Amino acid sequence: MTTGQVGGVTAKAPATAAARRRITVRGVVQGVGFRPFVHTLATELGLTGHVTNTGEGVVAEVEGASAALVRFARRISAEAPPLAVVEAVEGEDIALTGDAGFRILPSRADGLSRTLVSPDAATCDACLAELTDPADRRHRHPFLTCTHCGPRFTIVTAVPYDRALTTMDRFPMCPRCAREYADPTDRRFHAQPIACHDCGPRLRLLTADPADRTRPPRPAPGPDPVADTRRLLAAGAIVAVKGLGGYHLVCDASDDDAVALLRRRKARGDKPFALMARHLTDIEHLVRVRAEERALLTGPVRPIVLLRRLPAPAPAPDAPALSAAVAPGSPDLGVMLPYTPLHHLLLGLPDDPPGPRLLVMTSGNVAGEPIVTDDDEAVARLAHLADAWLTHDRPIRIPCDDSVVRISDGEQLLVRRSRGYAPLPVALPVPVQPALAAGGDLKNVLCLAEGHRAWLSAHIGDMDDLATQLAFERAEAHLETVTGVRPRLLAADRHPGYRSGQWAQRHTDGRPLVRVQHHHAHIAAAMAEHGLHDGHPVIGVAFDGTGYGDDQAVWGGEILLADYDGYRRFGQLAYVPLPGGDTTVRRPYRMALAHLRAAGIDWAEDLPPVVACPPEERRLLVRQLERHLNCVPTSSMGRLFDAVSSLAGICHQAGYEAQAAVALEAAALTAEEDRGPGYAFALRAAPTGETGADTVADPAPVLTAVVADLRAGTAPALIAARFHTAVADLVRRCCALARERAGLTTVALTGGVFANTLLAEATARLLRQDGFTVLRHRRVPPNDGGLALGQIVVAARTAGAAAR
Repeated sequence: MTTGQVGGVTAKAPATAAARRRITVRGVVQGVGFRPFVHTLATELGLTGHVTNTGEGVVAEVEGASAALVRFARRISAEAPPLAVVEAVEGEDIALTGDAGFRILPSRADGLSRTLVSPDAATCDACLAELTDPADRRHRHPFLTCTHCGPRFTIVTAVPYDRALTTMDRFPMCPRCAREYADPTDRRFHAQPIACHDCGPRLRLLTADPADRTRPPRPAPGPDPVADTRRLLAAGAIVAVKGLGGYHLVCDASDDDAVALLRRRKARGDKPFALMARHLTDIEHLVRVRAEERALLTGPVRPIVLLRRLPAPAPAPDAPALSAAVAPGSPDLGVMLPYTPLHHLLLGLPDDPPGPRLLVMTSGNVAGEPIVTDDDEAVARLAHLADAWLTHDRPIRIPCDDSVVRISDGEQLLVRRSRGYAPLPVALPVPVQPALAAGGDLKNVLCLAEGHRAWLSAHIGDMDDLATQLAFERAEAHLETVTGVRPRLLAADRHPGYRSGQWAQRHTDGRPLVRVQHHHAHIAAAMAEHGLHDGHPVIGVAFDGTGYGDDQAVWGGEILLADYDGYRRFGQLAYVPLPGGDTTVRRPYRMALAHLRAAGIDWAEDLPPVVACPPEERRLLVRQLERHLNCVPTSSMGRLFDAVSSLAGICHQAGYEAQAAVALEAAALTAEEDRGPGYAFALRAAPTGETGADTVADPAPVLTAVVADLRAGTAPALIAARFHTAVADLVRRCCALARERAGLTTVALTGGVFANTLLAEATARLLRQDGFTVLRHRRVPPNDGGLALGQIVVAARTAGAAAR
């Protein structure tokens, strides 16, 4: 007798007795070669029946000996294809039919989708071998793919995942591709994006008229668009290259003039550019590459990985040079390796003529707008940025920017969750009704959820222009299509001016809309991704630049005692005036002067922010602060980082978000060992009803110590390091007080400030030493890119409580 567990159904029968079972496999099982895998497995085990895609997942009916059915059920998850994620295998006994052979049936689009669409995946080794083999019929084919790699999420128009429901539907398979597609022994058996030189897609190179850039670009005359593009890049051109999820702006990263030109055209300021390297060996002389980072760089996701620069580049005579204009002032380089055949071709195959080995690869967009995906739009909107366009005729269904990841404490820390991760769901520890969360206005990502799953969109962008808002609407509609979630509840930030919240308000259609406090959402996101259930409150440390507070102040240095149902403001950074809003964010010296005044420190002429502020602006700022004109109080830790960066003489003007804080971290990383006195915040009890917090952290002693160090000639790097240490110690002290008063022992570190790994790692280390369990973000970003996940869980709990 054989006893086995088949998808939750126990089989007890003679090993040779015939039986038939219907098995449903849920998870990421479409677009990853799962049906061919099932076909091969069933055939190997001598089983008959069929397999198909449905909105629920992959459904197989298998018939044969009971022992073989048991082995089939065990192996279907243990040996699944590389890109598959098997979440559940469910089975039931059904009547025998006496099938002959095993077949793959056409997909069924019955009911709402509950299957999971695969993210796009980097070119696999087998395809790369074909790309470089002159004897292979797909040699140098820029759209080479198979069941283990290539586009998925960005080309899907509906589910089940079939070629007819992707943007490949316009390319009829040639006879040879059709034979491979139908051959169960072939790696491209039912590979929906299958393509070759004969059946397309096809590249096209357009070049601008250098004498009149307002004229439409014209097709390049050469027979090989890639070779022509490589020559353009080597000559210093900027080329808009169409990738998986949108256009990149590309230039030779070794060419100072080309990088500087791209920076000027894109009005980039000093914001770092991302790099694409041909091989790891091309960047190892510039950055430290640890084992975890190497795995990310070479794996199927291929995100941009933030790698710490070496203090002094290692001597490497044969290594490519890097322009200093690629990432000025940044402690990291954002590096990725090729993830499409076209990228490999652009960087050159082994026998190609020499060309650029390091390429700047930055999003193809106008500053602040979403990445461009449409070909006509790319020509129009990027006309002032690009000298040429390397495009193709496979449409991109949904934009998907490159993901950005760093390694912190040996684990991944997502800075931007997009290509390669979206639309994989995040498991929820609490069930939610079908819901939509609109996210925030910066780094916008929306979220759909139902039951125990939450699907986050790819990175959308900042919601301050119409193009991004339209991209938001398209992303929401597409995510509904591929998930089957039909929201009955909406969630948004409490800020009345957020465009994401205004969109949610306009689209309620009679559905309830729950407004969620910004920092509560941050903390709930950290709790949810770590699987915390109801009744497990945490000490939530939420440090960021801005968030709408309950008292209408700008919060951002918050310690909340929180669970999914609510929160209490236990601690906060002391309020200081934020004079002029966005103007002060762009000019950190203004924030420094506001903090100095709040701390009772004179604006003496020997202090760097005083020198940086023009005299007339300084006089106006004095009157503004005296009369409280356009001065919203803020408790923002992000703004305090800005202030100290300027006070230490490191960064007075910010050309991009968090530039001053990034520069402060970069300086701290270069500091020599500190044997002197440190800095410490003052902790005081808040007067009853003053702010709603129990404890206020006053930075005045820290600022006083910074000024004393400046006047003693202390190096800015050491000042930066001491400030980081002081902030980590502040968190430690506040959490100790919270544990003493509330008995909580779990701390969630969240908010954009904790993307600073120097601070985050030091803080986590101190808390662990004190016996706390520390939650740090691993599956969603700590910044506003993870906000929607927290919104959706809090809103579902709020709506559920109201219904009860």
